[in-house]
Amino acid sequence: YLSATDLEVSAKYSLDAETEGNASFCINAKNLFDILKELPNTDIHMELEDGENLLKINCNDIHYSLLIYESEEYPNLHFGTENKFQINSDDLSNLISKTSYAISNDETRLHFNGIFLQEVETKLRAVATDGHRLSLIETDLSTQNNEALINGVIIPRKGVYEIKKIAESYPNTTLEVSVDDSYMYIDAGTEYHLGIRLIAREYPKYQSVIPGKTTFTLTADKEAIFNAVKRIKIMSNEKSNGVKVLIKENQLTVLANHPSLGDARETIPVDYEGKEMEIGFNAKYLMDSFSIIEADDIILELNNELSPVIVRSNQLQNYIGIIMPLRI
Repeated sequence: YLSATDLEVSAKYSLDAETEGNASFCINAKNLFDILKELPNTDIHMELEDGENLLKINCNDIHYSLLIYESEEYPNLHFGTENKFQINSDDLSNLISKTSYAISNDETRLHFNGIFLQEVETKLRAVATDGHRLSLIETDLSTQNNEALINGVIIPRKGVYEIKKIAESYPNTTLEVSVDDSYMYIDAGTEYHLGIRLIAREYPKYQSVIPGKTTFTLTADKEAIFNAVKRIKIMSNEKSNGVKVLIKENQLTVLANHPSLGDARETIPVDYEGKEMEIGFNAKYLMDSFSIIEADDIILELNNELSPVIVRSNQLQNYIGIIMPLRI
């Protein structure tokens, strides 16, 4: 059994081995990992002598002796067993990949530094926002009425990336997840256990940002609009990444002006019948929202030049993105 923790994320992994007797010790993880990855792909022999603080590692004609430490002071890791629900690892990975781009990097606003998970009407909803954009996706939930999930929990950024690793390491596998007020636990079979300390903050009322209804709808080819924004972004201000989007009947023009470099514009055909509008956006936010949608078409729903814009696709019914306009 291998265990590791930084008191925020904890992991435990079991593997088959031929053992004689019981022992417990601590060892420098990086040093051990660096050694193991350089050894040939064959069995290794590990040996502990009574009264010695050395772990001897032998592999063919390769020999190491590594300093070890007493394990009595190592934290007692606990992995949850109550309030469990099951989720497919591919579905969990999809929740994270569709939302994690919108996690805030502002360490002064802890409640934005993670993904918010909540049970909403028999579905598991994942939300991330940094105050300028929002990403929301839902998937079916196997077990309902988990009290912690009904109120919602915030998984910190580091925990999010560890969950993504475990989901990608066990593709199309049923994972068992349990949640309480302070921790989330994930089990991949009987061999891998992950524990994550949750962010003890109340998540913002994100629903208020999502427009209840929209007046205008624009449909564009995903590749065309993504590439247009990507090309015009080159001439945007490096700090704001600001571009203007001019919408007219059945056409969309992306414009940018850089005071010391010049300007650029590109026009693409779209499906739009509404009033003419010019809206400023952070080009990177647009590209992030477009890139995670695996579909042919992008749909933008909007009311006016200043209101939040919904990004979605008919081929991804359980997802919506929100982008706030930028004053340019």
